[in-house]
Amino acid sequence: MDFLASIDFTALLPFIAVGFAAQMVDGALGMAFGVISNTLMVGVLGIPPALASQRVHIVECFTTATSGISHLIHGNIDKKLFFRLLLPGVAGGVVGAYVLSSLDASAVKPWILLYLSGIGLYLLARGLFYPPKIKEAKHVAPLGLVGGFLDAVGGGGWGPVVTSNLLIQGADPRKVVGTVNTVEFFLTLTVSATFIWHLGVADLAGATLGFLIGGLAAAPFGAWAAKHIPAKAMLIMVGVVLTLTSLFGAYKAFF
Repeated sequence: MDFLASIDFTALLPFIAVGFAAQMVDGALGMAFGVISNTLMVGVLGIPPALASQRVHIVECFTTATSGISHLIHGNIDKKLFFRLLLPGVAGGVVGAYVLSSLDASAVKPWILLYLSGIGLYLLARGLFYPPKIKEAKHVAPLGLVGGFLDAVGGGGWGPVVTSNLLIQGADPRKVVGTVNTVEFFLTLTVSATFIWHLGVADLAGATLGFLIGGLAAAPFGAWAAKHIPAKAMLIMVGVVLTLTSLFGAYKAFF
């Protein structure tokens, strides 16, 4: 009770809004929680980049769990795809976490973002002009390995890399979003375990608490949206979100 009484919930409102907006997009489209939340916190709220990234990783452990459960309830998960992504994704995340200290992620990240911008434009055009023909994705395990590695090394990228490439292969957008979001919980938990251990629960106070409240509140709504948005509209929205966020990130990285 003393802990709750010491919290200024009015000061938390901007962070609650950031967490809610980022998780709504991520839950519905299967990507961009880290990109959007970091952009809003650093660019709009003026939070130092390192602190913003720190908060994102902590909160994602909770939001991805809630989002995964919500997608399961709404029937958005492809069990076969889930297990094909799970082990390679976690393995890639573990490897990425180990090599992070010796790899200059800042030099690689702009080129990854430019690549993702191209993927976003392709998906946008595909959604506008070519109604998707659903088929089973073939290249899943290597994609999970690369996606997990890039997520650990670059502080994000699991959703944009894995979701966009599965959609390019023609997989069902609703199942892709739900499955990728659910696997992300296990990836985030694995990569962030040591980080959370050193920070402790006390770091959840303050702004991070507001971020967490907003993200958890939005998770069920994002899963509902993923179930009800038509496949064509989802492809267009994924293309727009991925292109805009990736181009903005690339611009910030280069300039």
